[in-house]
Amino acid sequence: MSGLIKSSLARKVVMALSGLFLVLFLVLHVSLNLASVVSPDFFNEASHFMGYNPLVQFVMQPILIAGVIIHFVMGFILEAQNRAARGVGYVMYKGSANASWVSRNMIYSGLVVLAFLGLHFYDFWIHEMAYKYVEANPADPTRYYVETVEKFEPIWRTLIYVVAFVLLSLHLWHGFASSFQTMGVNNKYTPAIKSFTKIFAVVVPLAFAFIAIYHHLNPITH
Repeated sequence: MSGLIKSSLARKVVMALSGLFLVLFLVLHVSLNLASVVSPDFFNEASHFMGYNPLVQFVMQPILIAGVIIHFVMGFILEAQNRAARGVGYVMYKGSANASWVSRNMIYSGLVVLAFLGLHFYDFWIHEMAYKYVEANPADPTRYYVETVEKFEPIWRTLIYVVAFVLLSLHLWHGFASSFQTMGVNNKYTPAIKSFTKIFAVVVPLAFAFIAIYHHLNPITH
C-alpha cells in the first residue's frame, strides 16, 4: 500500500510538472500568434527563426512533444485510478459536494484538447514537416502569415478552434491551480497564485480564440 501511494503521488507530481511546462509553452505560443495580428512581418520572421533554428527543432520541439505525451498519459492513468478508487471507497457519490464540475470532468476537457492538438499538429506541424523534408522546398521567410490566415478561412475550422479553446480554459481553470497544490505550494502567496491561475485560464484561451476569429474575418485577398 505504501508503494502504491508513493507511486500515485509520483504520478501526480509528474502530471503537475508537465502541466506547468505546457503552460510556459502556451505563453510563448500565444505571444507569437498575437504577432500575426499586430505585425505580420514580425510573425514571419519569428516563425521562420523557430522553424529553422536547430535548437528549437531538434531539442525544444522533441521536449515539447514528450511533455504533451507524458501529461496526457499521466492524466489517463490517474483518472483510471480515481475511478477505481471511487468504485470501492464511495457508496454514494454526491457530485459537486465532493468536487467542482470542472475538476470532475478534467478527463473530458483533456480529451477534447488532445483531439484539438491532433488537428493543430495536422494543420501546422505536419504541413511544416512536409514542406521542408518531404517536398524539400526552399526556405521562404514570408510564407507563414499567409499560411496561418488561410487555415482559418473555413468557418468550420474556426469554430472547432474556438470550442477547443473554451475547453482549454476549463481545463486550465482547475488544472493550473491544482498543479501548484500538488507541488506543495501553500503559503501566504497561495491566494494570489490562485487568482493568477484563474485570470490566466480565461485570458490566454480568449486570446487564442480572438486570433482565430480575427483571421477568419480578415482573409487574404488575392
